[in-house]
Amino acid sequence: MKYEVERKYRIEDEGPLAKGIRGVGGAFGPREQQVDTYYSHPARDFAASDEALRIRRVGEKASMTYKGPKIDSSSKTRREIEVELSGGLAGAQRHAALLEALGFRPVAEVSKHRRAAVIEWQGHDVEIALDEVDSLGSFVELETAADDDGLAAARQCLTSLAVRLKLDRDERRSYLELLLASR
Repeated sequence: MKYEVERKYRIEDEGPLAKGIRGVGGAFGPREQQVDTYYSHPARDFAASDEALRIRRVGEKASMTYKGPKIDSSSKTRREIEVELSGGLAGAQRHAALLEALGFRPVAEVSKHRRAAVIEWQGHDVEIALDEVDSLGSFVELETAADDDGLAAARQCLTSLAVRLKLDRDERRSYLELLLASR
């Protein structure tokens, strides 16, 4: 099984961090807006089960993502299944209508601006994302993928990179959890 292995950190000033990321070979792509609509399940409590279902819109593209429960207490390692949706924004609206017809309900919308870079670190491809999240502030996410046998090495890779980048304000909660807690 494939897992998303992620560490997230709150940041105040992205200037020194951006310099550190360039120092490890990262070059950021263009800034993009991501709008995520999260849904509740009609028969179980995703907050209690630590799962999430969202539709993400980025420009004219859209995807649907299921995130399983976190499997450890130190990172945001979890199973992730992502499906690209055809038909752009109209396709995303049709999928949202399908979910709602099945009893899923929109919970909240998380909007952010993201700049991402991909580097190789300790044998892993790591995506580094600088996020400006509406109503929440600035964060950096370090993310890689691993199967069951590679989980420990992937976690160690992200921890090592965080130390190199001098990241110390670890945040295990999702943007949705942070947004709901702030209300």
